Amino acid sequence: MSWITVFWSVNVGACLTLAAFYCAVWCKQRENWVHLLFSCSAIAAAAISAFELWMINAQTVERYQLLIRWIHVPTWVLTVSFVAFVRLYLRAGRRWLAWSIYGLRTLVLILNFISPVSVNFRAITDIQHFSWGGEIVSVPVGLLNPWGLISSFSLLLLLIFCVDATITVWRRGDRRRALLVGGSMIFGAILAWHVPLVIWGVIEVPFFLGFTYTAVLAAMGYELSNDMARAAHLAHELDLSDKRLNLAADSADLGLWEWDLSKDEIWVTPTRRAQLGFPVSGKITFEDLISRWHPDDRDQVRQAIKDAIENCKDYEAEFRKVLADGSMRWVAARGRVQVDEHGKPIRLLGVSMDVTAQRKARLEAQLLRQQRTVLLEREVAERTRLEREVIESCAREQRRIAYDLHDGVGQQLLGIALCAKLLEEELQTAHSPEANKASIIAKLANEAAKQARLSARTLEGADGVGDLKAALTFLATTMNHNGGVKVALEADSSSLPISAPVAAQLYRIAQEAVRNAVEHGAARDVQIKLLFNANELALTIEDDGKGFHSNGNGNGMGLRIMRYRAQCIGGSCEVHGRPTQGTIVHCRVPLEAQPAVCGLS
Repeated sequence: MSWITVFWSVNVGACLTLAAFYCAVWCKQRENWVHLLFSCSAIAAAAISAFELWMINAQTVERYQLLIRWIHVPTWVLTVSFVAFVRLYLRAGRRWLAWSIYGLRTLVLILNFISPVSVNFRAITDIQHFSWGGEIVSVPVGLLNPWGLISSFSLLLLLIFCVDATITVWRRGDRRRALLVGGSMIFGAILAWHVPLVIWGVIEVPFFLGFTYTAVLAAMGYELSNDMARAAHLAHELDLSDKRLNLAADSADLGLWEWDLSKDEIWVTPTRRAQLGFPVSGKITFEDLISRWHPDDRDQVRQAIKDAIENCKDYEAEFRKVLADGSMRWVAARGRVQVDEHGKPIRLLGVSMDVTAQRKARLEAQLLRQQRTVLLEREVAERTRLEREVIESCAREQRRIAYDLHDGVGQQLLGIALCAKLLEEELQTAHSPEANKASIIAKLANEAAKQARLSARTLEGADGVGDLKAALTFLATTMNHNGGVKVALEADSSSLPISAPVAAQLYRIAQEAVRNAVEHGAARDVQIKLLFNANELALTIEDDGKGFHSNGNGNGMGLRIMRYRAQCIGGSCEVHGRPTQGTIVHCRVPLEAQPAVCGLS
C-alpha cells in the first residue's frame, strides 16, 4: 500500500472522527448550531479527501470525469459550512460577502452539472501520470471550461471574507482566536488556489484540498474544545455557586424561583420543591405550582402575576401555601419581569419568604390594640359616668344654694325692708328727722333682696329655666337692665333638640363670654346667636370690646373653662381676639353627641 493511500485514508478517518464527535455534541445541545456546521465541514473534508485519493489512482478518462464532477458537491458543502461557521462562531465577516459566496458556489454547482463534463473542463482528453514522492499520481488534461473562472472568483471572495473576518476579530481583542482560526482559514484559502493552478497546468502536484481544509478543521476543533472545556469549568463553578445560593436561601428561609414564560417551566430551590411535595427533578408548570396555594388565594395570585406580566412591572403578593404534610404557611412573594430586546416578557424572577411568624405577630398586636381600645373605652365611659355624677351633684348643690338664697336670705331681707318701711312711716308720723334714714334702710334692704333673687336665678342656671333660648333671653334682659350693656339675642324659633345638661353647659359658656366682654373687654354691645341645622348646633357671642392678642391673655382660666365645657358635651369652642375690635366666641356641638354629655358645672 502506497504512502499516499495511507495519508489520504488517515485524513478521511480523522475528519470523520471529528464529524462524529461534534455531531454527538450537537445532538445533546441542539440550540448550538456551530457544532452541526463543524460536523458538516468535517464530513465534506473527508469526502473531498476520498475523491482526491480516487482521482490520484484513476486510470481511465471516464472515471476521472465522474470524480471531478461529483467532487463539487462536498466542496459546496464545505464552503457554505465554513462561511456560516465564521458568521456564527466568530460573529465576524461581512454579510454581503457571505451571501455572495453562497450564491457563487451554488451557481458553480449548478453549472457543474449542466456542463458536459464539469465546470472546470469541457472535455478531458487524457490523464497525465507522473512521479510524486516516489508514487505515480494522475492529473487531468483537457479543454478548459470558461465557467471555471467563476469557481476561481469564489475562491478569491472566500479569501477576502476570511481576511476581513480575521481583522474584525483581531480588533475586537480576541487575538488568539483571530490568529488560530482566522489565520488557518486564510492559509487554507490561499492553498486552495493550487486546484486551479493544477487544472491550468501551471504546477504538477496532486490535489490535496482535503489536507488544506483538515488543517483548518483542526484549528476550529481546537477552539471548540477549548470552549467546551471552559463550559465544563463554568458548569462546575455554576454548580458550586448554585449550592452556595441554595445554602444562603435555606439559611435565610427564602425560596428562589424562576418562571420561563415561553416554556411554562418553573424552577424553584430544592428545599421549596420538597416542602411543596414536588419530586427532586422534573418539570413544574404554573398550574402545578399554584395548585399548592390556598384555594381562596389563587385568584389573587393569578391577577397579580397577570398584571405584572402585561405591564412589565414588579410582582408582589401575600398568600397561603399548603405544604406536603398538610400544614399551611403564609408566604410573601416578590418578583420582577425580564423582557427581550423587543420588550416582550420572557421570564419572571422572584423570591418568596415565609411570613407566618410576622403575620401571627401582627394579629397578636392587633388583638392587643383591640383589647387596649376596649379598656380605654371602658375607662372613658367610667370617667364620663363619674363626671356626669359630679355635674349632677354640683347642679343639685347650686339649686340648693339658690333656693336658700331665695327662700332664706331673700325672705329675711324682705322682712328687714318691711320693718324699715314701717319704721319710716312711724317716724314720719312723729315728724322725726330720722325718717329719711329709715327710708334709706328700706331701699337698701329691697336692693339686697333683689340681688339675692338674681343670684339665686343665676345659680339655678338653664336647668332651672328648662329652655336654653329662654335662659339666654333672661341673661340678655338682665345684662341690659343691670349691666348698662346692650345685649341682643338671635335664635332659631324652633325648639332646640338638646338635653338639659347640654343646655346648661352652653348657658354657662354664654354667661362666661358675656361676663368677660363686660368686665375685661369694656364692651358696650354684645350679640348672642343660637343656630342649628341637621348636624350641629352653633352658639356665637360677639362683642365690640377692646379684645386681646391671641399670644397674650387669650388662655385665661375663663377661656380654658369654656373650652373644657364644650369638650365635655362633645363639641368645640374657639375664641378669636381682635385687638381694639372685640372678641368672638364660637362654640359648635354635634347633635349626635348629645346622649354622651359630660362636663363641669
